[in-house]
Amino acid sequence: MSNIFFKISRLKKVLFSLMMFSTIAAQSQNGWTSLFDGKTLNGWKRFAGSAEFKVENGLIKGTSATSPGNSFLVTEKEYGDFILELDVKIDDTTSNSGVQIRSHYDPAGHDGKGFVYGYQVEVDPSSRKWSGGIYDEGRRDWLYPGSLHASAQEIFKTGIFNHIKVECIGHEIKTWINGKPVAYLVDTMDNKGFIGLQVHGVNKPEDAGKSVFFKNIRIKTAALQPTAFPAGIYVVNNLSNKLSNYEKQSGWKLLFDGKTSNGWIGAYKKTFPTNGWEIKDGEIRVLSSQGKESANGGDIVTTDQFSAFDLSFDFNLSIGGNSGVKYFVTLTENNAGSAIGLEYQILDDSLHPDAKLGIAGNRTMSSLYDLITANKQKRFTHAPAQWNTGRIIVYPNNHVEHYLNGVKVLEYERGSDEFRKLVAISKYKIWKNFGEAPKGYILLQDHGDAVRFRNIKIRKLNF
Repeated sequence: MSNIFFKISRLKKVLFSLMMFSTIAAQSQNGWTSLFDGKTLNGWKRFAGSAEFKVENGLIKGTSATSPGNSFLVTEKEYGDFILELDVKIDDTTSNSGVQIRSHYDPAGHDGKGFVYGYQVEVDPSSRKWSGGIYDEGRRDWLYPGSLHASAQEIFKTGIFNHIKVECIGHEIKTWINGKPVAYLVDTMDNKGFIGLQVHGVNKPEDAGKSVFFKNIRIKTAALQPTAFPAGIYVVNNLSNKLSNYEKQSGWKLLFDGKTSNGWIGAYKKTFPTNGWEIKDGEIRVLSSQGKESANGGDIVTTDQFSAFDLSFDFNLSIGGNSGVKYFVTLTENNAGSAIGLEYQILDDSLHPDAKLGIAGNRTMSSLYDLITANKQKRFTHAPAQWNTGRIIVYPNNHVEHYLNGVKVLEYERGSDEFRKLVAISKYKIWKNFGEAPKGYILLQDHGDAVRFRNIKIRKLNF
């Protein structure tokens, strides 16, 4: 009897091996290569951290251990352009994981403990729900936070396998969760590197012992065809003053071409200022006049007006500086100093005195100036003399949102009773129907401090 069971068991193993061989062969014939054979960790190596990686029931299982550093199981090979697919399951909402792409290893990093750095596709089961977002492990922090594509935040499900697809072709990186598009990044930092599976480090022993599971890991590196994204998904494009074809097709336009002042004139003027501003190295710059508001070149405004729009801009503020981006500027007030409009505040919160004025911080960085305080985290606020990305969305229903470095920091309803009550106790109370014009100009402020702008782009919202 035992001999019969032995033969049956052996037959099952043979059949399983044949099925695995058949699957791998079929994948190879279609241009796909399996990165995991379902039985061993051949082709992989472990870097950094102290988490355990092993094969269990045809899955790669990564289990956290008490360690401040993250642990990685990475491919022995490096990959440049590719399409990667895999299934990931994570059970605990307090856990965290990710998939490294085009990544690298510094064995001397972290005091000789080893240091993995590079692009990471986030696996985030927490209430934040940023799965599919793109993080730069060990380097620049978040590149594409999940909040940039809010409608995709509910796709990833805890406790079941989720299908992740990553497409790296040229400078473009796109992600999908369970067949639905999530993130779109254009970036030039890395063009090749290894692929890795992450188990996040934990500091407390009671948080250790939690697992993440991976299976069906395959890659395609030849005859790649980009997969289309539906129109309208926000792109983080780190190529200065350039739009991808997808952005153009989605209706984005550059407000600054990186070379000329085309599309801009001085506020209350007919031409671009002859002093106080310069265009250099792909940037449009306000020159310092020792903090004298609009005393040098003065503000500049777009030649076109906008009603509902999605506006994105990079800014680099001098230490101790003050500036702003204003919208729904009508130029009808003829006031002295800066022109009037709703203002996305740009400020050195730590050194400029304006940060302590107003009400409850409503004059700080990325706030709706003198009206609504930005609710921002320190990690998403880059220091003066570093580049930040601002974003303002005005929907056709007058709902408005401010973002700083991809994270939403405030929202309000333009023209609502609540909005009007805030105006009534602000510096803007002297202007009738402040901020409620049906359309207006976009303005870059000359507040007398040096500030640099680039990647200014806008998309009209007509839906």
